[in-house]
Amino acid sequence: MATSDKVAAVEEITQKLRDSNAAVVTSYTGLSVAQLKQLRRSLGDNAQYRVVKNTLTKIAANEAGISLDEHLKGSTAVAFVTGDPVEAAKGLRDFAKENPALVIKGGVLDGKALSADDIKKLADLESREVLLSKLAGAFKGKQSQAASVFQALPSKLVRTVDALRAKQDEQGGAE
Repeated sequence: MATSDKVAAVEEITQKLRDSNAAVVTSYTGLSVAQLKQLRRSLGDNAQYRVVKNTLTKIAANEAGISLDEHLKGSTAVAFVTGDPVEAAKGLRDFAKENPALVIKGGVLDGKALSADDIKKLADLESREVLLSKLAGAFKGKQSQAASVFQALPSKLVRTVDALRAKQDEQGGAE
């Protein structure tokens, strides 16, 4: 590869790392071209899966301010995630279950390094939409509980005042 080609490749990888909110480094040894194509399709628009050269990727990662050095050994491919990182992690995990030749090495999420176990934990999370809907449901439940409490206070006050009046009337009538 000519020097100008290497410079262009480093710039492209650096830009992809900067534009992505996550990157997952994998080893793909033993996967056929058809399997790689299937993996790329399964990730959809959520991520772009590219085979990369370790040396060029190390340089690009350093330029992007990311540390991936420990994961860049052997045959390497990177999933540059621009969508939901949970969905991409699930797609890679599920594909790796069906195709054990795909090994998740590690990655980075919003500038923080992730181990392979961290990515598996990320894949076990529910999607962003599900988590947001659960949060909204919890807020709605808390609001209705608060409304019940606020409605109960005035009615309790009225009952207490009525009870005091009744007691006062009893005491006034007994005198």
